Amino acid sequence: MASTLIKNAHLVDPSQGIDGKASLLIENGKIADIHLGGDAITAPDGSQIIDAKGNYVFPGLVDARVHTGEPGSEHRETIASASAAAASGGVTSFIMMPDTNPIIDEVSLVDYVRRAARDNALVNVYPSAAVTKGFEGKELTEFGLLQEAGAVMLTDGHNSFKNPLTLRRALTYARDFGLVISAETQDQDLAANGVMNEGLTATHLGLSGIPREAEIIALERDLRIAALSKGNYHAAKLSTSTSAEAIARYKDDDLNITAGVSINSLTLNENDIGRYRTFLRLSPPLRTEDDRLSMIEALKNGTLDIIVSSHDPHDVDTKRHPFAEAASGAVGMETLLAAALRLHHNDQVPLSRIIEALSTKPAKIFGLDAGTLKKGAKADLCIVDIDAPWVCREAELKSRSKNTPFEGELFSGKVLQTLVEGNTIHTEKA
Repeated sequence: MASTLIKNAHLVDPSQGIDGKASLLIENGKIADIHLGGDAITAPDGSQIIDAKGNYVFPGLVDARVHTGEPGSEHRETIASASAAAASGGVTSFIMMPDTNPIIDEVSLVDYVRRAARDNALVNVYPSAAVTKGFEGKELTEFGLLQEAGAVMLTDGHNSFKNPLTLRRALTYARDFGLVISAETQDQDLAANGVMNEGLTATHLGLSGIPREAEIIALERDLRIAALSKGNYHAAKLSTSTSAEAIARYKDDDLNITAGVSINSLTLNENDIGRYRTFLRLSPPLRTEDDRLSMIEALKNGTLDIIVSSHDPHDVDTKRHPFAEAASGAVGMETLLAAALRLHHNDQVPLSRIIEALSTKPAKIFGLDAGTLKKGAKADLCIVDIDAPWVCREAELKSRSKNTPFEGELFSGKVLQTLVEGNTIHTEKA
């Protein structure tokens, strides 16, 4: 494999505490050398030279919550199309959720995902597996065998745990294998038939609401059980200030508890729903502006560990409906980084912290070989012009589904090139 030299780059790698000018040499798909402060590396004869022209180089993003349609609903998204969407957004690794048809709750299905990804994906695809068989919340799956087959995380997808004893047993069982259980935190009874955040906006629109208490009650129960079991618990997508406060309290007790936040909860609020925009029917629902600002502060101070796209493709048959009847979810890998860069451009969160939450920290939490550009690490990276303006257009998305909440939005920050193990898998057209 030919060597590649990336020069004139601004490298941001939180795993090494690097934020400055650098050049990187890639050999055999790995980082062979890094020189800080200038281009002092001499590339071997025949090397490919990539001039970053002062643009930023980040470790490839790691998206820890990606839904696809394959197997079972390939018209929504295949593993191949999801990986193409990921590559264009600078995502070089993602964890695929198990809520497919059939549900990924057996070794053979984990193996299917791995083989399909090996044969068709541009990026690294890591399967997760169900905690309970059929997502029924009763019988636990075979954690050890699923892990041996390649599952890196356990989750019941969109389903929260109704039975606290099941959750306790799952956390205790998973602890023995070092596996993380990632949980949705929404009390299904309190949420009932709600379709957006409960409050004045929902009343004005005539829509049924989901109270903030539906999230915090489910979360606080889960946290108490996680403390009891000493298991590895990850709250998948939090959206309220009280949830952040709860996570902070339990982290003070030095428990194995982490939390994520959807990019939608960081950059959008309930007012963006406007005139019943169904692409903004999401789970958790978009909350108030005060909650959004609280989520940003919790991300900044490390209470929230990671940012996820919560990529959830739906086609016109499930989205082009009255708001209350539309499916919940939106695509997001292609806009993940650009939307997150809004927090940097608005001086709300330092750039290094954003990249840590998008790359280094999710890789660490779920034990993935990603999220760093240290010498010897895989050369998974993206080159980004963080100031390049572009408009999100449905028709230009690589995902098979086009249900983006950012249709027509202007972004500052474009992925110019994405590399996986030193091979270019995406180049932005001039």
